[in-house]
Amino acid sequence: MHRLLRLTVLLLFAGGSTFAADKPVTYDEQIRPILKQYCFKCHGEDQQKADLNLSAFRSVVKGGSAGKVVIAGRASASLLFQAITNEDAAARMPPNNPPLPAEKIELIRAWIQDGLRESSGSKSLGTARDLSFKPSAGVMVKPDGPPPMPVNLPEIAVPPTVRPMPVISMAASPWAPLLAVSGYEHIRLIDLATQKPIGVLPFPEGEPQVLRFSRDGKVLMAAGGRPVQSGKVVLYDIQSGKQLAAIGDEIDAVLAADLSPDQKLVALGGSGRVVKVFSTEDGSLKYKISKHTDWITALAFSHDGKQLATADRAGGIHLWDANSGAILLSLAEHKQAVRTLSWRSDSQMLASGSEDGLLVWWNTSDGWPAISKGNAHPPARKPGVYGKLPNGVLSAVFDPQGQLFSVGRDRLARLWDAGGNQVKTFDVSNAIPIQAAISFDGKLLIAGDSVGMLHYWPAGKP
Repeated sequence: MHRLLRLTVLLLFAGGSTFAADKPVTYDEQIRPILKQYCFKCHGEDQQKADLNLSAFRSVVKGGSAGKVVIAGRASASLLFQAITNEDAAARMPPNNPPLPAEKIELIRAWIQDGLRESSGSKSLGTARDLSFKPSAGVMVKPDGPPPMPVNLPEIAVPPTVRPMPVISMAASPWAPLLAVSGYEHIRLIDLATQKPIGVLPFPEGEPQVLRFSRDGKVLMAAGGRPVQSGKVVLYDIQSGKQLAAIGDEIDAVLAADLSPDQKLVALGGSGRVVKVFSTEDGSLKYKISKHTDWITALAFSHDGKQLATADRAGGIHLWDANSGAILLSLAEHKQAVRTLSWRSDSQMLASGSEDGLLVWWNTSDGWPAISKGNAHPPARKPGVYGKLPNGVLSAVFDPQGQLFSVGRDRLARLWDAGGNQVKTFDVSNAIPIQAAISFDGKLLIAGDSVGMLHYWPAGKP
């Protein structure tokens, strides 16, 4: 990819604006001169291809025959921005010309993101969104009795492997110092107070691709199976290790799954491109979701139990009514496989991370990307290495206070505050961190990597 185009792609989803910090970008002062230089020949007073006139603010906002070309607050979804940053030279605007200079592209992006201001005295046309966070009382209430921890689990033989298995799934209990970690045909249980193993649960179904604790911490859900053979979801009582239920009978491994907050529903998906939602009481199928066009790679119930978020390998994300399966919103921003979904505890924000390197905080009331980090985990380019480098967000999880902890292909773990600002960075130099978790009290950050190792950092210190 041309160096300038690489820069524009990075700018496309950059969080915030360097221009808006001091003085807002306006149509009259900065944008019209750019459009005049590059666009008025085809979209000015003399000629309006596609019925689009960019020579006046009102006509820009109105759009042309293809509809609106600018959407206040969302450059990535605006046709004008898409046209000037298109990687295909034949489709990029202006036609038959080099791309616009990077600084002018950033001005246009900043103008759209800041709300399409006409002049220095104009108000933003973007909708003001409340990004503040207040933990939901129901989510934060501790269950009665002592925190559920394993007690005298039966010993099982762990199948040997030729090489260490990557940590493909991991989950921390919401109320106890307990971590569940994937292994081949088993699940390791770690006491986070000592960082030592305290037991093993059998998973003869194969590889546990997903691990999730119930909201009260008493049940552990494990989902997975054997590729191109079988897939299933298993529920365990965390104290006794007893298997409570086995749900689903898939012909391929389950890649995404979750247990609803009331423990009445299990949702699962995988290579079949269909999300299935089952009753945990009798294992019956409640409903199917068939909207996705590619493998289901992530899904999660909101903490209030009202919504189900599902994502796929093509970058699609959809929100559904958790009880009926009715579509609520489609969230369009990612261009590659979505690897992780995490709900904030107030159920007002959903975080998604993708192989495209984009980390997004979604406002789930209107489907708007409240915060976008287009280069959340950029890998360092080593001397002599050329071409496009992998830049994926592989896992992200909210803590009870609204902070987000993420890991990616740059071999780093990053902690973001409730406003999307990076506050700490942690290095995993010898492997790629695949999974992220946070202890129940928010004091310990954990990453599981590609060679089966666990990494621990205190959240209060760099």
